[in-house]
Order: sequence, then C-alpha cells, then structure tokens
Amino acid sequence: MDFELNSDQKLLVDTVNNFVKKDSPLSRARKQRDEDPGWSREVWAQMGELGWLALPFSEEDGGMGMGQLEVSLVLERLGTTLVPEPLIPSVVLAGSALARAGSAAQKARYLQPMMQGESCLALAYAERDSRDNVACVATRARKQGGGYVLNGEKVWVLAGDAADTLIVSARTAGEPGDREGVSLFLVDPAAAGLDKSALKTMDGHRAAHIKLDGVKLPAEALLGAEGAAAEVLDEAVDRAAASACAEGAGLLDAAFQMTRDYLCEREQFGVKIGSFQALQHRAVDMFIELELAKATMLLAALKADAPTEERKRAISIAKAQLSESGHFIVRQAVQLHGGIGVTDEHDVGLYFKRQHVLNVLFGDEQYHLQRFANSEGFAPAGL
Repeated sequence: MDFELNSDQKLLVDTVNNFVKKDSPLSRARKQRDEDPGWSREVWAQMGELGWLALPFSEEDGGMGMGQLEVSLVLERLGTTLVPEPLIPSVVLAGSALARAGSAAQKARYLQPMMQGESCLALAYAERDSRDNVACVATRARKQGGGYVLNGEKVWVLAGDAADTLIVSARTAGEPGDREGVSLFLVDPAAAGLDKSALKTMDGHRAAHIKLDGVKLPAEALLGAEGAAAEVLDEAVDRAAASACAEGAGLLDAAFQMTRDYLCEREQFGVKIGSFQALQHRAVDMFIELELAKATMLLAALKADAPTEERKRAISIAKAQLSESGHFIVRQAVQLHGGIGVTDEHDVGLYFKRQHVLNVLFGDEQYHLQRFANSEGFAPAGL
C-alpha cells in the first residue's frame, strides 16, 4: 500500500499548516473558550471559502468529491492548535447523515450553505439511556395532519447551542433498542415547543440539551426513509470517531513537541533536564505512543468507506489506541512540565482537557474494545 500523499493532499496539508500558524494559533483557542459560542462564524466562513467544509461530499451535492482521508489530514493539522470550529459535529457527524439520507432538495437547502460556511448543522441523536447505541431512541415522532409531532429529549448535542439546523433522531415505530423504526428529522432550533439549554464542556467547547414538547414538523422534514435511520447514524458516528482520532493525533503531536522543547530548555542543577536519561526514556515512550496513534488513525481514515465490519474494526482499533496513547502522552506531558503543567496558565493543560473529551466521544475505549472483540472473524487467542 502506498502511504505517500499525492500532490493535492500535500497542498491541502500545507494550506492548513499555514492557516493554523497565521490565523489560528493556540492562543485563539484559549480566547474563544471564554466567548460564546466557543468558535468564530468569520473563521467558519473562511473555512468554507477554502473548501474544507465541502471535502467529503460528492461533486453532485456541491462538494469537493474527496473522502475521509482528506478530512482526517485537515483535522490532524487543526488539532495541533486546538482549532475550535465544529468541523466534526457539523461537517462529519450531521453532514454525513444529511448527505446519505437527504433528498436533492434537502441537500440544496441545508447541506450546501453549510459547505459554504454560511450555516452550522448539529446531529441530536444521544439520549440519557442510549450510551453508544444509536437505536436506543425513546424520543417519539407521531404522525399528525400530514406531518409529525416530536416529543422527547436529546443530550450532549455537539454544537447544538449554535446550530442553524438540527437533525433529530426520533422513533416512528417500535421500542427503544429496535433497529427498525428510527427516523431522522430536520428541525428548526427556533421551532415552537423546542427548549435548548447550552452547556460548556470541560475542553471549552459547547453542546446542548434539547427538549422537544409537541414540536410540529411538516412531512418534508423527514430525512430519508421513515424508520430506516439506524444504519445512517451508525455510519455517521463511525466517521465522527475516525475524525476524532485524526484531531487527537494532531493534538498529541503538538503536546509531544511542546514537552520535548521544554525538556531541552528547562535547567535544573545547572544542566538541561533533557540530558537526564530517565526523562529521555519517557520522551521516547511518548514518541512510540504517538506513532501508534497516527498509524491507527490513518488506518481508520482509509477504511471509512470499506464494508461495514471492516470499517468498524479499523475505527474501533484507532479509537481504542487514541485512548491508550492519549492518556499516556498528555499525562506525561503535564508531569514532565512539573508544577506549571497543572496550572491553567500553561497551554499543556488545554491539550490534556481536549484529549480526555476526545477519548469518550463516539464511544470510549471499553466500548470500542468490546465492539472489536464482537466483530465478525475475530477470535481471541486460544479459542
């Protein structure tokens, strides 16, 4: 397999590198976390102009016709300075669902403005009891007068506080846990009966809890076939997990580089602490974990369009590795910085917080290890 980037991919990476250095250094992420909605509409529009928000979508839908690999390359570089704009929630998570299930008219109305950086989407699929099961949906959509009425609650809707359009999963048939009967609906956040509570997460990003109390929708708000959204959600969440691995790989790279530079600069007992062999060994261990996270991230990106079981195995491997490598690298980074590493004034803490959030988004380590173990063709050693 050829792992060399082609000319277009190299140009894309160079463009993102220039952007993070010039327009979005780490200091901007620190500033944005204290301002609502935690990201900039102006920068979002700039990303639309650069074509980054259109990368994974087909040319027929108005996109760039690329794939998860290109999305991951962008997110890896954005992760180095913790760029806060909601690419994963809006482009990958909600955008994937809309691109797969939406009609031409729905894509033109909702997807294309997002690709141009004019609007933001959010996917409201998680509920209090759903954990990582997209089919565990208690929110109900009842037919009424040629349309639907939604009742229920959604939690931790990423970027849901500022989204211009929500994509909401609701049950049109069956009971929570049934794969059949889950549908998707396009919902205006300002609709009557919708109550939204904004939340600030540990890493400075934003989310929302959403209550739906008799929200009336027209028939054209249905996204895709009625009752057939579980597979659409599975794929969207998997792509989001692969994207989280990409952002995490960039984050870990930056945390490692910051720590290595500190070891080479900090003096103790009249010498650079990087000259101490014990600390050199720890830096090497960090580098090894970083390479493992990068390698599995690339595997997940390359397998995002593979058959379902192959896709799930690759993404679960990457997500579990992100958790293991991530925990090790950011903890070492904080400890090797000494006392200053545990203060909010030092930037290493920003990486620490974002990494711990990425570890649990779209399935934590335990979930993905179990999913891999349950996958077709896997047999534990000795069995």
